[in-house]
Amino acid sequence: MQYSELLPFGLKSLLLLISFFMVSFQIFCQSQLPDYFLDGKAIVFVSTAPGARPIMQWEGIAKEIHPALVEAGGDPVAYYELEEVTLSEEIQRAYAKTFSQRLIKNIVILTRVGNGDFYLNMLEYSGNETIIPSASPWSIHSSDLETLQERLVAAGKGVRSKNLMPLDVPTFLPPLVGGGQAASNTASSNIPVSARFVAKNPLNLDIFKLGIPLSGASGETALLTKYRYDLYGKSEEEALAAQKAEKANLTRIFEQYYPHQTEFLTEIRSDEQLIDDRVQFVLTRVEGREADLMESMGLNPSGLQNPDRIVVKYYIKFLVRNELYIGPKWDADPNGQTALVNFLKHLQMEP
Repeated sequence: MQYSELLPFGLKSLLLLISFFMVSFQIFCQSQLPDYFLDGKAIVFVSTAPGARPIMQWEGIAKEIHPALVEAGGDPVAYYELEEVTLSEEIQRAYAKTFSQRLIKNIVILTRVGNGDFYLNMLEYSGNETIIPSASPWSIHSSDLETLQERLVAAGKGVRSKNLMPLDVPTFLPPLVGGGQAASNTASSNIPVSARFVAKNPLNLDIFKLGIPLSGASGETALLTKYRYDLYGKSEEEALAAQKAEKANLTRIFEQYYPHQTEFLTEIRSDEQLIDDRVQFVLTRVEGREADLMESMGLNPSGLQNPDRIVVKYYIKFLVRNELYIGPKWDADPNGQTALVNFLKHLQMEP
């Protein structure tokens, strides 16, 4: 065999060898924990599907994952249920302020979806009300919590952490809104009541468009909700199909109960982008314990017969002045469609 015949073979072998090392390096890099996790305090959010089996409460999941986070080199200083933090934009903003005061550096989100699988994601703390950036997270996945813990610990092997004194046990701080106690203590001082909530109808609904967010589409603060158990991991096709069905139902309701201009929002857009498109109002939907919702909006829940019932409440965000209009009557209801119809009916009331 001549030299000219050997050369292509040698080049091919060299290219294969380089390709092997590049793939191995990529896999190695992907398995390594991000630097920010190893240098600063972390907040951990847990979201678990109630229908997943075996049944696990979010606090139990937090207690299970905490030792692995610490062994991997992290410094998790507090655990929260994700749904509690994302109850409303106002509540999320209050949590973000607290995290900034505590000099939080990173966010860990543990999601358990309906089939029981666990997904752990890490991101840097954004430093503002979005809490997380739009960047891609570092993530691992497993069908069971024990394997997830093992993979997390393995990712931290041989890596030097600057977190020298992490807590041995998980810390559960009282929620900023209610929990089980605020319903019986209306004077609770840890509830972020904002003057931005107005118990009236907004003016000029007949002049500017009302934005109606579909599932997965809202302001930038909605980035965090994408890690909720019922939204996490949905394919683009699934999301579009769900939005199509949702839009058809909402169109029917708005045609019957709302006489002004509307625009359906199918993706996350900033307030500035919406205002440029003449969308100055955005319909917002929140769900939670009725007493918690009332207190967070500056209302007194003492007259509720069942303060612990889970209800849906709609309000309108006025983007230009950053005001939140909850309407002249409390119209929350366990049925989301009923709550929406009630709210739209009350928009027709004279000021």
